[in-house]
This record gives sequence, structure tokens and C-alpha cells, in this order.
Amino acid sequence: MSEPRIELVAVRREFAGGAGVHGVDLAIAPGEIHALVGLNGAGKTTLMRLMLGMLRPDSGVVRIDGVALPDLPSGAWARVGHLVEQALAYGELDLRTNLRLAARLHGATRNEAGGLADAAIEELGLARYARVRARRLSLGNRQRIGLAAALQHHPDLIVLDEPTNALDPAGVILLREAIVRRAAAGAGILVSSHHLDEVARIADRISVMNDGRLIGSLDPGATDLERAFFALVHADDLERRAA
Repeated sequence: MSEPRIELVAVRREFAGGAGVHGVDLAIAPGEIHALVGLNGAGKTTLMRLMLGMLRPDSGVVRIDGVALPDLPSGAWARVGHLVEQALAYGELDLRTNLRLAARLHGATRNEAGGLADAAIEELGLARYARVRARRLSLGNRQRIGLAAALQHHPDLIVLDEPTNALDPAGVILLREAIVRRAAAGAGILVSSHHLDEVARIADRISVMNDGRLIGSLDPGATDLERAFFALVHADDLERRAA
């Protein structure tokens, strides 16, 4: 059995007032698209930041390809792609230059970076904006820059936080197809979203998060996912109040 692309064991990070992530276990296999859903404040972004080393857990361990984050060699991060919270782009640089720089940061040579950027521009339908400065782009196209930067180097692990935010329907479809291609090539992918119907189109598993804990899962092929989601969250809220 192959090593999980990423594995979390009893990961905990608590903030003042009790918010945070409370003892989460999660593993994502090569080729798996795993969706994470929850209400605002459920802890999805905090969990992703812990997965990516942006936050340190108070306890528990995060492993990428079997190696705990503190022991992970710096070069291994070149095989990770992520977009968490806002897409980062240099406003005075054009779209293609932004992508070339992102590719270089992921270990590509100068020549490789140009090819990766051009392929990403085509894949996400950005050709008409390739020479436009990032500050002049719409919010949706800035989001596409961030997604292209996360995907263009064909990483083995991809973590995307609400990736369809600000995307138009055409952008959503292009992103969906890009994610499916990466999974088919062996990447392990975690996607958080508020759009249950959208993630159900591509997810192999859907985990529900509430109050910093994973409380259950949803069947991507089931009908009325919203009803099932709210039933899980409501039952968990009642159980915690009764405890």
C-alpha cells in the first residue's frame, strides 16, 4: 500500500477562547481528491495552514510522503502546490511573469519556468491576459493566477482553500478539469469549499468539519447533500451542548 501524500495524526492547535483544531486525524492517498466542508469558523483554513507548516501544532504530527514536517527537506516543498486564503501576485508584473516567478520558486529552471507558465496560461484560459499587469486584473482572474501558480509545476500534494471563490462558470469548469488531471497523475488533493454540489462532482471523499473537529463524511454520489450536511452539523452541535 502506498504512503499517503499527507497524513495528520491527532493534530491539535488551540487559540484563545477555544477556537482552533482539536485532535484531527486525516490521510489523503495518491490520486485521491478529498473535499473538506464546514460552516464559516469550522477550522478548515486553520487545518490547511497546519498541513502546510504555516502554523505549528500544539500536539500531533503532520507527515508528507511519510516524513514529519520538521524533518522534511526544504526541496520537498517544490512538490507541493497550494492556495490558502488570498492569491499572491505582484501587482506591477504581468500575469505570465508572475507565473514564471512562481515556477522558479518551485525549483524550475529559467527555461522550464517559461514552458510551465505558458502551459498553465492555456490550461486555465488566461491567454488574453498574459501580458496584463496583475493589479489591472479582475478578482476572478487574480484567483486564476493563484490557482495556476499552485498547479503549474504538477505537484504531488495540492491544498486549495475555497478555490472557486470569484471564479466565473467557465473558470470553475477549467479548474475542475485541471484538478481531475492532477489526481489522475497521482497527486493527493485537498479542497475546501462551501459549494457541496461542486465538490461532489470531483471528490472521492467529503469530510465535514465543525468546531475544529472532523465529525463525519458525506457520500459524493448521494442526493440532497446540503440536508445531510446540516443534519451532521446540527447533531454534533446538540451532542456538544449536552456534554
